[in-house]
Amino acid sequence: MKNAWGDMSNEIDKQKKLTDKLIMMMTQEKYNKSLKKISVPETIGTVICFIMVLIILFNFEKLDTWYLQLSGLITLAILIVLPILSLRSIKKMNSINISKNNIKQTMLEFNKGKQQFKLAQKLGFYMGFVMLIVSLPVASKLISNKDLFLEEKVWLWYIPFGFLFLYIFAKIVFKYYKRLTTDAENLLKNLED
Repeated sequence: MKNAWGDMSNEIDKQKKLTDKLIMMMTQEKYNKSLKKISVPETIGTVICFIMVLIILFNFEKLDTWYLQLSGLITLAILIVLPILSLRSIKKMNSINISKNNIKQTMLEFNKGKQQFKLAQKLGFYMGFVMLIVSLPVASKLISNKDLFLEEKVWLWYIPFGFLFLYIFAKIVFKYYKRLTTDAENLLKNLED
C-alpha cells in the first residue's frame, strides 16, 4: 500500500510538472503572438524608412541649398535612429523566455523593455513633428524640383493640417500599442497567480 501511494504521489508530481510546463509554453506562445502585433507593423515601417533613406541618399545632390541639405540630414537621422530604437525595445520584450526565468525576473525584464518601447514611441511622437517640417521640402525638391521654403502658401495649410493628422494618428497608434503591451503584461501577471 505504501509503495502504491508513493507511485501515485510521483505520478501526480509528474502530472503537475507537465501541466506547469504546458501552461508556460502556452503563455509564451500567447505572449509572442501579442508582441508580434506590434513588431510586424514596426518592421514594415522600418523597411519603408530605410527605403526612404536610400532614396534620399542616392538623390542628395538634388538638395542644392544649405537649408535643403540640412533638412535632408535631419530627415535621414530621424529615419535611421527612430526605427532602430523602436525595434531594439521590441526585441528586448520579445526575447523574454518565460519558462527559463522566474516570474519576478520575467516581469523585471518585461518592464525594462516596455519602458524602452514607451520612450521610443514618445520620442517618435515628438520627432514626428520635426520630421513633418523638414521632410516635405526634401520630398518636394526630390520629386518635383520645387523649393518649398520659398512658397509661403503651402506652409499655411500644411503645418496645421499635418500636425493635426500626426496628432490623431499617433494617439490611435499609442492606444493600440498600449493595449497590446498591457495584454502581454497581464499574461505574465497571470503566471504569478
